[in-house]
This record gives sequence, structure tokens and C-alpha cells, in this order.
Amino acid sequence: MDVTDVIVIAAAAVVIAGLGWFFFGPRRAGSARMEGGVQRVEVTVRGGYRPDVIRVRQGVPVELVFDRQESGECTSRVVFPNLRVSAGLPAFARTTVRVSPDRAGTFGFACGMNMIHGTLLVEPDDGAGTGQAAYAVGQAVGSGTSASTTKAAAAPTQGGDAAEEEAAETAERRAEIADLGHRVTVGAVLTLPVLFGVMAHELFGADWVPGWLLNHWLQLALITPVMFYTGRPIHSTGWLTLRHRGADMNSLITLGTTAAYGYSLLVTLAPDLLPSEVRAVYFEAVGVILTLILLGRLLEARAKAGTGEAIRALLGLQARTARVIRNGTPTEIPVDEVVVGDELLIRPGEKVPVDAQVLSGASPVDESMVTGEPIPVTKRTGDTVIGATVNGTGSLTVRASKVGTDTMLAQIIRLVQQAQASKAPIQRLADAVSTYFVPVVITIAVGTFALWFTLGPAPALTLALVSAVAVLIIACPCALGLATPLSVMVGTGKGAQAGILIRSAEALETAHKLDTIVLDKTGTVTKGEPVLTDVRATDGFNEDDVLAMVAAAEALSEHPLATAIVTGAHDRGLNPPPASGFTSVTGKGIQATIAGRTVHVGTTRLLADAGLDTTELAPIAAGFSAQGKTPVLAAVNGQPAGVLAVADTVKDDSAAAIAALRRLGLNVVIITGDNARTAQVIARHVSVDDVLAEVLPQHKADEIRRLQREGHTVGMVGDGINDAPALAAADVGLAIGTGTDVAIEAADITLISGSLGGVVTAVQLSRATMRNIRQNLFFALIYNAVGIPIAAGALYPLWGIRLSPIIAAAAMALSSLSVVTNSSRLRRWHTPLLSTAEPDLRTRQPDAETSADTEHQASTVHGFREEDEEQ
Repeated sequence: MDVTDVIVIAAAAVVIAGLGWFFFGPRRAGSARMEGGVQRVEVTVRGGYRPDVIRVRQGVPVELVFDRQESGECTSRVVFPNLRVSAGLPAFARTTVRVSPDRAGTFGFACGMNMIHGTLLVEPDDGAGTGQAAYAVGQAVGSGTSASTTKAAAAPTQGGDAAEEEAAETAERRAEIADLGHRVTVGAVLTLPVLFGVMAHELFGADWVPGWLLNHWLQLALITPVMFYTGRPIHSTGWLTLRHRGADMNSLITLGTTAAYGYSLLVTLAPDLLPSEVRAVYFEAVGVILTLILLGRLLEARAKAGTGEAIRALLGLQARTARVIRNGTPTEIPVDEVVVGDELLIRPGEKVPVDAQVLSGASPVDESMVTGEPIPVTKRTGDTVIGATVNGTGSLTVRASKVGTDTMLAQIIRLVQQAQASKAPIQRLADAVSTYFVPVVITIAVGTFALWFTLGPAPALTLALVSAVAVLIIACPCALGLATPLSVMVGTGKGAQAGILIRSAEALETAHKLDTIVLDKTGTVTKGEPVLTDVRATDGFNEDDVLAMVAAAEALSEHPLATAIVTGAHDRGLNPPPASGFTSVTGKGIQATIAGRTVHVGTTRLLADAGLDTTELAPIAAGFSAQGKTPVLAAVNGQPAGVLAVADTVKDDSAAAIAALRRLGLNVVIITGDNARTAQVIARHVSVDDVLAEVLPQHKADEIRRLQREGHTVGMVGDGINDAPALAAADVGLAIGTGTDVAIEAADITLISGSLGGVVTAVQLSRATMRNIRQNLFFALIYNAVGIPIAAGALYPLWGIRLSPIIAAAAMALSSLSVVTNSSRLRRWHTPLLSTAEPDLRTRQPDAETSADTEHQASTVHGFREEDEEQ
């Protein structure tokens, strides 16, 4: 080993040590300044964030003004994953992001591709004042991050603001695609002659190639525009990122191509400075690398253009105008001018402009764009209609109840944006790798150069340079940065289109791990309201007559059972006659006079106390009770007339959804406050074996925690309000059926349609998304795990194989393109259809003991027990 070798090794060691300090040494923080009670700090976005560590005081609102002085999609968005805040940053514009730091901690923020990072350091309030000094450089701090959480809120996103932001991002993306297309064309045209000359010379010999194609000066003239025009987006970002003591894919490509171009330039301008055996030039490698990288980025930008289609589709649902009734005349105005309380006319085929309540009219409304349910829902007076849904064949007059950012669609858009801004736990792996990835790659490149220079065969300098450049170029941190966010963006968007609002990437990931689903019975498995299911008349009476007389008596009662009976009579087209002499007997029933006849309606005890014979009615009532229905006995003029059955019926798709959950390998449990017999009846109907009955609302969370202690990963499905403690205790809480503000806030996932099929869709979507993320991580890591050692020359001692920088560039571009293409493939995922077949093809009868017990007790479904009835 000669002196030169020792110098090279020592220099490599110094460079590697310097890299450690450069990338991981302490950084100085910028402090916010106080302006009108708000902490304000300006952040320049140009190849990085400056300052990239920002110190603020806890408890005082913060305004971060991002001044973006560049274009390109990489920094077009800033994301605060722990705060669930995401904001678009238009090129060459200033954008304000507001946060409320009510908890001390360290919160990271990054660009959309997760390759440029900053840190928000929230210091605890010590009572000494806030931000006393003007904006200035403060003390040195580390670059670690914390899992702490705090409140954060960008200014509420108006529908128009969201649309403008999306339009700006789309325009910038199109401009970038057009610019990349021009640069790739120039690069390809100028590089092809040089590449052809070099490849033909190596494959077929000098006789096949005109000598002028191999002239170094011609190659310099052709490749220089490629280096400085085609490669400009890479170099400008790469050097700026290094200036901010960071590094990304652009930095690696910049270092590699600059080294190759600089060496070739030296050989061309001053060949006598180098030995004759190392006077090779690499102009063709520089041209091909930059052109291939830009071509990969062009294809990547085109593929990524589709991943945000969910937000664009939601924004496209908004009505542009509304027909407001002013002075009795419908007047068309922009939807932004509608205020709460306005009366609106919605004609057939028109979009519902805002959330509203129907005042008059009846019409089927297609809510599939919001709830995911394909069947139109008929809306009548008193019903609620959701903005952006489509009116059917009738006209509706409605009163606006929610406008602007309060509408359901605005909440959906906001929730999807928050979910896409959050970070899935699996992304921590990618973050941990990407944090050290670029410094490690540069270190490997330096080590590779030193190793080949000192131990490699002649020409050592050439082999060392080529191998080091190949290592820099084949590494692709960009693919790691894209692996998780793109899949999360597509997955949450697909969920929104199916009526499933996923609150965070963490919920999307956790859902695929669930092994137990706990279903609240009332309002989840069942419809949550009693309906008339059966009417059975005795000999001498007609069913319609019995129902009409009972409904006439019940019309004067406010009991839920009475409401169900009256509604059932109207649904059958009956017009109950007026009643008089109404009397309510607490806990037993009612008595009334209808058309001169005395009618008793209620329990067996009511009729027995009146001295009436119930022998003929008792078996019918017992049969209804065994089915989980509430029997209502009726007698007319002292004669047993019939029995009506009222029940909280099972939703149409509950059995099919539960069967689908079982096929997915999930254990299904029903939890309810109702008595065990009632719960068992419903459980048998939907083929569920595990039932937790007579559980008070405050104890449901305890049952969830018990299942978790037994090693289960539990999803709780409830209405999002009464079941809030259980939803919070579960690994994933799914609020079903309401779609209200409270439900959205209470749960990790909200199922707008109220269908249990949404639980199936959520689990399957989670599994599909996680499978897609794992595939992305494989694509991102396998290229680097295999390519970097080969580029460093690991195979050369055995088989004499070295990796050309040109092949390395193609592999690097393919890595990113594979991740983006695979993420886009998730866009083809569709909501599965539930089978209408009987669940598990099982038909079970109640056992003898249960039947016997049930026959002696009028068990009910919605908590309507005999002792509670007041009719």
C-alpha cells in the first residue's frame, strides 16, 4: 500500500465522519415572533424548509407562513402527520397554516413525498411569557421526534377553498408534466448519438463507428445541455437539499452525475493531467442517467395524477347553484350564498345543494355518492336530505339546515384530507429507513471508491469512480417515501366513495388486524325502532278491522309501540276511525271506545283484570314472544279479537354482512342491554353464537377491554353516541348509521349508510390497502437491497460483474415507477357485493329450555317489556 492509498483511505474516513455530523449534528432553531396574540413564523420552501426547526410556546396559537419559492410536485404540500393537518403550497406563493399547540412536544412536518423534513418544537409554558424576542435564531436542539399529540387546525376548508387548492395543484402538476416532457425530449435527442457511438464501438469495434461520434469535444457539446437543462430540476433541488443539511434522491443523482461529468470534463480539457489508461469519459452515462431519471419522473407524475381522484370526485359532487324561494318565487343563486333557514325548491333530476329538511313533497333521492348505497331513498316531509345527492322524479321543498363547511359533504372532504395527512404505523419503518438511507448510501459510495482505488485492479481510478457513481445512482429513497402515503391516499379515497369515512391512516391499518367484531344490537344489527310485523285475528274478526280499531285506540297514545301500530295501519292503507273514552292503564295497556264498541288493547294482565278470556290469544302471543316480538292483545266488546306483533326488525343486510365477516375469519359478538332471551332470538336470526346481554352502556367498554385482555384485536360497531366509551376502548371504533358530527368525532371509522355491509367493506379495504403497502415497501427495498451491493462491486471478485451507472439509473427509475404504479392499481378496487344467501346456510331452532322460558315471558326486542308498557 503506497502513500496515495493511505491518503485516500484517510480522506474517506474524514469524509464519512463529516457526513455523520453534517446530517445528524445539532441544528439551530428559529423562534416565532408575537403578533396580535399569535405566534408567527415564516418558513421558506426551496429545496427544504428554512428554518427547519421552529421553536414555539405552548398554549398560544401559531401561524406558519410557508413561502414556497419553487415549483414541482415534491414540495407542493406540507403534512403534519401527528397533527392531521395537510395544506397545499402553491408555487411561488405564501400559504398560512394554523396550529394550536396546547401540549408540549416535538412534532415533525414533511413534504408530500416525505423526503424534506422539519420539526415544530413546542416548549412548555413556564409562565414567563411567550415569544419575547423577535424572530431570531435560538439555541441548538436535536432532530428527534415525539409521539405526542396536540390540537391542530388549518383554517376551515371552505368548499370553494378546497376546490381552488385542488385546481392549483392540478394546474401545477400539468405544468410539471409538460416541462418534464420537454426536458426528456431534449435529453433523448442529444444523448442518443453519443450513446449509439459508444455502444457500437464497444460491441462491434472502431470500424463500425465514425470517428467523429467518439470525439470528446462533440460529446461534451451534446451532453452539456443535457447536464444543465435536462438535469436542472434534479440539480437545483439536489444541491439546495444538501445546503439544508438534508439529502434526497435528487442529491444522490446530482452527486453521481456531477462526479461523472466533472471527471469527463477534466479528461476532455486537460488529458495530460491523467495517466493514459484512465482517460475514459462518461458523457453517455451522464446523458442517459439524467434522461432516464426524468423519464421515470414524467411517468411517475402522470401515474400520481390519478391518486387524488377521490378528493376531485367529491369536489365535483357539489352543486354550483341553488333555487331559493324568495317572496314566493324561486330564484337561482350561487350555492355559496345560501344561508341556514332558506327555503329551496329542488326539481326532478337536480342536485340537492345543501343539507336540508324536507318541508313538502315526496321523491326518491339517490344518496349513493355520499353513503355508497345504490338504492334511492324516498324522502318525505320531515326527512333530511344531504347536499350533493340527486333528486329523483318528484319535487321537494326543503329548508337549509347546514351550509358551507357544516354540510355532510364538506365534513367528508375534510375528513378524507385529514386521513390522507396522517401517518400509518407501518410508515414508521419507511421513515426510520429513509432518515438514515441517504447518509448511509453516500457513506457506502465513499467507502466503495476508497476500496476500489486501493485494492482494485487497473485502472483503479476508473473502477473506483464508476462503482461509486453507480452506488449513488441506483439508490432510491423516493420509493420509500412514496410507498405508504400513496396507498393511504388511494385507500381513504376509495372508502369515501363507498360511504366509509376513515379518520386516520392508523385506523385504516389497524382494521386489517381485527379478529373480533362486537356489534351493538339496537340500531346496528336491528333498525332501532319498533315496527308492526304481524296481525293475527281470531275467528269472527277480520285482520284489517282489528288493526284499524287498535290503531284508532293507539292514536291517542305516545308510546313507541302505539306509534308503530298506527304507522303500520297507515302503511296498509287503513284509515282508523276516531276514538273516545280513552283510558291508559299503567304497565298494562289502554281502553277506548271506537264506533260504539269497547276496545281493550295491551297485555294479558289488562284483559284478565277486565274479566276477559285470553285462552284463545295466549298461544298466539307466546309464539310471537318466542320470535323476539312484543305481542299486543286486543279484545272488542269483551270478545278476544286478535294479537298484533311489534318488533325492532333486523336490518335487511345484517345477516348477509355478518356471514361475510365470518367468512373473513372474524369472530362476531352481539352486545346489548336487552334481556338474554331477546338477544338470543336476534342472534339466532343472524347466526351469531356469542351474545353479551343485559350489559349497561357504561359497562360495554369493560367488555371490550376484557376481550382485549384475552388477546383479541377488537372492532366495536355502534351508533357513535351512546356507545362512545366502547368505541373509544376498542382497537377500531366504527360508528354506524348516523353520519352526524358526534358520530364522526366519536369513531375511528364512520359508516354513513348505516349498513353493516360497511363493516365488511372497511375490513376488506384495510386488507387490500395494507397488502398494497407491503408490496410497495418490497419494491422500494428490494431494488436497494440487491442493487447497492452489486453497484458497489460485490459480484466482481467472483464473476467479474460490474453494474454500469446507466443500468443503475434504469433500476432506480423503475423502483419509483413500480411503487407509483402499484399504488394506482388500488384504484381498481371495488366494493364487494354481499351475498343474499342465508348466513352460513344454517337454520337454527331455539332449544327446548329457551322456548319454554320464552313462552312464559313476553320478551321483547327493543326493551319493551310488559312491565314498561303504558298504552
